[in-house]
Amino acid sequence: ITHVIRGDDHISNTPRQIIIYQAFGFEVPKFAHIPMILGKDKTKLSKRHGALSVLEYKKMGYLPQALVNYLARLGWGYGNKEIFSIEELCQLFEIEKVNKTSAVFDMEKLTWMNATYIRALPIEKLFEYCDEMLENAYPKYRELKSNNAGKQKIYKILLSIQERMHTLTDVVHLSDFFFSDVNYDASAMEKYLKQDGIKEILSKLLDKLKSIEPFSKENIEHAFRSLADDLQIKAGKIIHPARVALTGRSDSPPMFETVELLGKEITLKRLEKALEIL
Repeated sequence: ITHVIRGDDHISNTPRQIIIYQAFGFEVPKFAHIPMILGKDKTKLSKRHGALSVLEYKKMGYLPQALVNYLARLGWGYGNKEIFSIEELCQLFEIEKVNKTSAVFDMEKLTWMNATYIRALPIEKLFEYCDEMLENAYPKYRELKSNNAGKQKIYKILLSIQERMHTLTDVVHLSDFFFSDVNYDASAMEKYLKQDGIKEILSKLLDKLKSIEPFSKENIEHAFRSLADDLQIKAGKIIHPARVALTGRSDSPPMFETVELLGKEITLKRLEKALEIL
């Protein structure tokens, strides 16, 4: 052991430990003491603040590289730069530049940093991270990924939600309507489906989408916008209720891309189901 780096609450122990090393004739390591990490109430970080083990953060969907980056930035910095690779940290980190004052652990900042790392992942790597969670959540997923065409579709689904993910576990609820039957959010239904004229709009949209071939994003967008022109309304008056009818929620990846990923058969069935409810 050449270096001992620990919290500054151990400073008082150090003289005694140095004497013990010397008494046994051992080479004395270099001791460095860094400020403690505090909770938001400025007391020592503990379980009551939600402090967890590294494995718990992994289960919560935090990437190891994001956690390392965040911990390295606690009380240390290099200009205004926030994101560092492991290689950069090895090259730039100097313990002498660690602040003398304690740092506050901020889960929101960690989550922001984690989201930044997720957005930068190659889609193949994001698939590796999310594969087991999706397989456990959705029986249909395992069947879909068993062939190359299905796997490519999963890649496209992940790409469509990647920008909205903050932790890896977000993948399950953000993608649910792609892999299981739609569950309608009550507030979204009330706001976008329970309005006068919506049933007629969705019925006409259903007719438009039935005639599309091929069922591509470009053709889907044309169908939406041409219907808006026919009805002399803004496209949003069609897009918002259609989103709820097809995904069950008021927010989703871009609408035309989502419809293409759902496919023609599922899209038509969900619109028919929504019309039955209205």
